[in-house]
Parts: sequence; C-alpha cells; structure tokens
Amino acid sequence: MPVNKQASVKSIKRKARKSQKVILGRTREFSYRGYSMEELLKLPDEEILEILPSRARRSLSREMNHDQKAAHKALLGSEQNVKTHVRDLIIIPKYVGKVVELYNGNSYVKFEVKQEMIGHYLGEFAQTRKTVKHSGPGVGATRSSKFMPLK
Repeated sequence: MPVNKQASVKSIKRKARKSQKVILGRTREFSYRGYSMEELLKLPDEEILEILPSRARRSLSREMNHDQKAAHKALLGSEQNVKTHVRDLIIIPKYVGKVVELYNGNSYVKFEVKQEMIGHYLGEFAQTRKTVKHSGPGVGATRSSKFMPLK
C-alpha cells in the first residue's frame, strides 16, 4: 500500500504541537464570569451578588434564616471542618478552600469547596439518594427472564 505523505506530515505536526503543550505546561486560569479568584475575593458583597445567577441572587438578597447565618458564620470563621445540616446555603467565593461535612439524611459527606462550585447550593454536593443496583430477577418474573446465562 502506498503511504500518504500528507497524512504523515500532519501527524508529525500534531505530535509536535502536543509535545510543545506538555513542555510549556499550559494550565487554564480559573475565572468566574470574567473575574479571577483574587478579584472575586476583593469584590464587596453587593458586586458579588450582581454576577451570581438569578436564583442565587434572589436567595441571597433576602435575609438568611437562623441556620444559614450560623453555617455562614462557621464557614467564615473556622479553619477546620464545618459540620452542618444546611443544604440550601449558596457557595460564595469566601468559602473556597473550606472543608464541609454536610448531612445527606443518613451520614455526613465530606468535601472541599472548590472554585467551580461558586453559585451552587451546598446540598448539590452531598447526594441524598443512592444509585440503584439491581440483583437477579425478582418474584413474579417470567420463566425466560429467570434464565441468567454465565458469561
């Protein structure tokens, strides 16, 4: 078979570009709606509200309830893990880097707040339902579905 020289030249160039990226070690800088993490931390609370999504903005513009205030104060003040049941607290830039243990109805799920979580609720990161794991066929199954071939 004849070798296509044009394809081999393309592959050589592609490999060179990939190796160049590895050598330069390009990493993507985090930005939230055009602001870097340092800029977000310097912004006053009113300006942070303006760049959050509408649901988060509406929730934060109202006054926090007693449990949310306690969780907010604990997250800002502590250097260690914060254990809480409050799932409806919106993550703001000041919480980034904190470790939260959030109750999911059965146990506490431990996670670190990352930059990508800004604007989301705490409860989104502690799942309350397990994934369904089916076993064999149950009672009342037809005879054909009871047959489980060995692979």
